Formats: sequence, structure tokens, C-alpha cells
Amino acid sequence: MTKKDKTPVSTDKGSIEAANAEDIDNFLQQVKSRPAPSGNGARGRLVFAMDATMSRQPTWDVACNLQGQMFSETAAIGGLDVQLIFFRGLGECKASRWASDPRTLSGIMSKVDCRGGHTQIGKILNHIRKTHKKQAINAAVYVGDAMEEDIDHLCAIAGELGLINVPLFMFQEGHDMIAEPAFREIARLSGGAYCRFDASSAQQLRDLLAAVAVYAAGGRKALQDFSASSSGEVRGLLGQMK
Repeated sequence: MTKKDKTPVSTDKGSIEAANAEDIDNFLQQVKSRPAPSGNGARGRLVFAMDATMSRQPTWDVACNLQGQMFSETAAIGGLDVQLIFFRGLGECKASRWASDPRTLSGIMSKVDCRGGHTQIGKILNHIRKTHKKQAINAAVYVGDAMEEDIDHLCAIAGELGLINVPLFMFQEGHDMIAEPAFREIARLSGGAYCRFDASSAQQLRDLLAAVAVYAAGGRKALQDFSASSSGEVRGLLGQMK
């Protein structure tokens, strides 16, 4: 591991501190035989954002496990760079360096423990917007269970992300009645998609995260191919996208 890959770093100090396995295997075998999706050799770039407040520890541990499998597989379709962003505690919001090796991302996640605090989705969306201006981001996924911010403010940023073609995939754990309409609207305005998942189903979360990674690496066509042989939740993502 190089020095730059060790731990999360602070960035943008004003707003943020620095289908089953067989289905996935079959899809990846199909994509391997096709030309690079971008046509110019560019790697896909995905922001992986998570709520790391206290209630999220069980799902954080699951996601830490799944991302290694997911990104190891997705790397086979031509390349994906991933940046982890998380918030927790009293105003703490951090972003990792971009990683192309799933072991690097797994190492970063394994060092993070969840802490009590309020949501900071606005900081994440602002970071995505600023980062995209420097180098394009293909998609962002957010995993959380609550929303405690000004929804109009979040929707305004989500709409801006939609205009610059950065879709947000909002995955809600649980049944919080405030979070659901907020997540749905953020996803809609950005041109992305919303889905609720069951915290007890690791396979369901794996499918959803894999679908977004496939989209970031290969675009809408790759997601269409992937969803054809995947779960109903994954097919639902594609149906919501503009």
C-alpha cells in the first residue's frame, strides 16, 4: 500500500473534511468480451457515501465486507475508481483518497467506527458537486437510514447534480418516514434511483451496490444487461432512471 492510500484525508475544509453470485459472474463474463464502455479508456469514478452515525454500525460492517467482493468483480469490466465519504459524530465528515484496489477501500473502512450524531447529507452532496468540477464522477451511491436536514436545500443540490449528469442512488435502510420521501426526491432530481433494503439481507445490499458500480464502470447499457438477470430491486433502479 502506498503512502497516499493509507487513511482518509480532509478535503474542502469549508464544507467537508479531508444477484446473486452466479448472475454477477455471468454478467461479468459477457462484459469482458465487449470493448471498453467509455470508448476512450477512461476509468469509471464512483463516490460511495455512507451514514456512519451510531445506528449504522451493523450495516457498516456488512458493507465493509461486501465492497471487497463487489469491487473485485467490477474491476474485471475495465476499471473503477472509488472514493469513500462518511459522516459521524459532531460535524465530522471525511473523504478518502480515490482507490482502484478493493483492499485499499476495505482497509479504510475497517478503521472507521460509527459514532452518534446527526445526518450531514448536504456536505456529501456539496463535495460531490465540487469534485465533479475537477474530474467527472459517473455516479454516487448513498446508504443511510435517516434525514435530519433542510430537504429543500438538499433537493436544490441534487437538481444541480442532475444537470451535470451525476446520478445519485439513494439506498435507505429501514422505514423512517421522513427519510423515504427525501431520498426519493433527491434520487429523482439527480436522475438516479431510490431503493429500500432490509438490513438483515446482505445479498440484497450486495446486488444494489454491484448495480451502481456496474453503471459507473459501464454506463446505462451495462446496467441494463446486469439488471436483466438480477433481482427485482436492481431492475427497479433502472426503471426509475431518466
